[in-house]
Amino acid sequence: MVATTGTILTDRQVEVLRLREGGHTQQEVADTLGTTSSNVSAVERAAEQNVEKARRTLELVQTLRAPVQFTVPAGTSFDDLVTRVYARGDEAGIKIAYCRPELYTHLYGILEAVTDANQLNETITLGLTEDGEVKVYTDEGGSVEGHRL
Repeated sequence: MVATTGTILTDRQVEVLRLREGGHTQQEVADTLGTTSSNVSAVERAAEQNVEKARRTLELVQTLRAPVQFTVPAGTSFDDLVTRVYARGDEAGIKIAYCRPELYTHLYGILEAVTDANQLNETITLGLTEDGEVKVYTDEGGSVEGHRL
């Protein structure tokens, strides 16, 4: 068994995830662990929630550690969003690693769940790294996670 020391996952959560990732059904996992499939489902759901929280925390920290951070409010169009990214990069002397159409496509792919008609429905936080990467984090904490472009 993999050690869970220093993680937010319990030993049981790791065991359930390991077996499920190995292709076992919930019932097979339940039989192996001597429990019910509904218990396996609950443990798996809790583990996935912990993994999501840890991933979001890491993305938030990566965004905050970027030398340039800024917030873009809900209601901003994607054209304006891309323009703001380049403007902030220029102000900081950072060359964005993507041409305008690539950046637009990447941002739209990441933020599609919080957009409507090419406009943001949620406030987002962006971070620009020294090498021109764009980190994205939503303030709402719901449907979009931070991403590295």
